[in-house]
Amino acid sequence: MKIIIAGDGKVGATLTRQLSLEGNDLTLIDSNPRVLDSSIEQYDILTVTGNCATMDVLRRANVEEAELLIAATSADEINLLCCMTAHAINPALHTIARIRNPEYTEQIYQMRDVFALSLIVNPERQAAVEMERLLSFPGFLRRDSFARGRLEIVELRVDAASKLKELARGVDVALHELNTIIKCKVLICTVLRSGTVIMPRGDFILREGDRIFVTAPTEALATLLKNLGIITHRVNRVILAGGGRISYYMVQQLEKRGIQTTIIEKDPQRCVELAELLPRVTVIHGDASDPQVLESEGLRETNALVSLTGIDEMNLLISLYATNLGVPQVITKLGHLDNSNILDNLAIGSVVSPKELCCANIVRFARALQNQTGAAVSVHSIANGQAEAVEFRVDEQTPRCGEPLKAIRLRKNVLLAGISHGGRTEIPNGDSVFHIGDTLIIVVTADTVIHQLNEIFE
Repeated sequence: MKIIIAGDGKVGATLTRQLSLEGNDLTLIDSNPRVLDSSIEQYDILTVTGNCATMDVLRRANVEEAELLIAATSADEINLLCCMTAHAINPALHTIARIRNPEYTEQIYQMRDVFALSLIVNPERQAAVEMERLLSFPGFLRRDSFARGRLEIVELRVDAASKLKELARGVDVALHELNTIIKCKVLICTVLRSGTVIMPRGDFILREGDRIFVTAPTEALATLLKNLGIITHRVNRVILAGGGRISYYMVQQLEKRGIQTTIIEKDPQRCVELAELLPRVTVIHGDASDPQVLESEGLRETNALVSLTGIDEMNLLISLYATNLGVPQVITKLGHLDNSNILDNLAIGSVVSPKELCCANIVRFARALQNQTGAAVSVHSIANGQAEAVEFRVDEQTPRCGEPLKAIRLRKNVLLAGISHGGRTEIPNGDSVFHIGDTLIIVVTADTVIHQLNEIFE
């Protein structure tokens, strides 16, 4: 598919890497030629230097022949104008704009047809929603929803605080006995061990330090945590370290749940702005990286801390300090996940990357355009990007409908992790079957790209 990416920043660079690996024909636009030169050295792409919102630059990027344009510059206004101009030249073009300013978000969504937008992405808002979801179920490092929220893949760590330790130590306890220990039907679909992803079989033995990705019906999540012996708590007080856009969006989510929130922000002008925008929230002027500031605001008594400054290293330090003090739940925002193997060994709680969430949303849309029939309904990157959980809907073109799974051979490194039959979800076994209209959750390693459901079969 012919795709134009306008803006070669963090999001643009990540999209270039992912979409080029999938064989798309990419053209990259940026006003900085040195940035473009760096991308040319890494990928087989075309580049155009200039202002992406001008007709001349868009025509040099062959916008007339493009199928998708992604405007991901640092300026919302440029992204909007770029999409509008490109669509005026090529009315058949699909456009995606990154919009970050909270003042624009709602009105642009309501006027997306006027702006000729196929999709609007807001990394900070997406991150805030994900963080609020994690706060609603303390104990999970990550949650990804499928089948309209009826099925989830959650991330847990095998450590001394859970009954999974019994499996980790048990020489003769196999993975297939997990359901008898936790007393609810789930499936461990992926294990991340020392930076390596594993698709486990029933005889697989867990070790302490493993990060596991578990498929479970949403209604079973509370039971899963309880029977694993993972201590949960009701979150009623949260400290947000940093007062950026994510904090603003998070407060909107947390206020609906009646959660007391304190924001610690270093910039005095931003403190004034937040106090005006969020009158029911406590806004503190201070440096969240200073332990004295954190403790003076009751860090030891709080249920959760979310580190949201604009500096990754500072977020890591804040989260480490909170964890060492025994804060029950810690969430860390990171802009870069390049050293994810190192992060695995740090006690920083859940990690959320706005950039990665944004890019995953865009890639999912691009895949759906590329394959209108049998396309993925949703795509979620898991296990530090080394695996994907992909949701498909079974249609008339899907083979093997009505056959038991034990009679079906799937491709190597492909696992059927869940089936949704209308309003009923199922963790599959050998006797399970799927029919037209069902939803299948497939887990694959990152080197096994699945665009259509039919591609999972041998």
